[in-house]
Amino acid sequence: MPKMISIAGLVFLVSVFTTPVLAQDCNAAGTVGSGGSAAAGGTSASTLGTAGACQTNDGTSASIASGGSAATGDGNAKSRTKVNENPNQLRAQSKAQAVDQGTFSKSQTKTRVKGDELQST
Repeated sequence: MPKMISIAGLVFLVSVFTTPVLAQDCNAAGTVGSGGSAAAGGTSASTLGTAGACQTNDGTSASIASGGSAATGDGNAKSRTKVNENPNQLRAQSKAQAVDQGTFSKSQTKTRVKGDELQST
């Protein structure tokens, strides 16, 4: 049994999905990012962190992202990412490591947004 949409429902859907949404104008804005990678023998590890902030008359909004990966042909590989948030700051840290018979690759990235300070190492 086919479902039918009423004319009123169709008009509502069209009006909702075609209403423009305006971006906020930032009084000040910034972005930061860093990444690292290592490879040795049959191992590799990479990490990346990025953050951004926008100050408006209503306050500051911020975002943060981080991630990592590790690979090895015949050993152990692991990666982990932690993101912490509190009213004062956003923090993210990624670590990646691969080990294969004594050969290893390791990478780490730390990213932070605190007030008007952006940092990534």
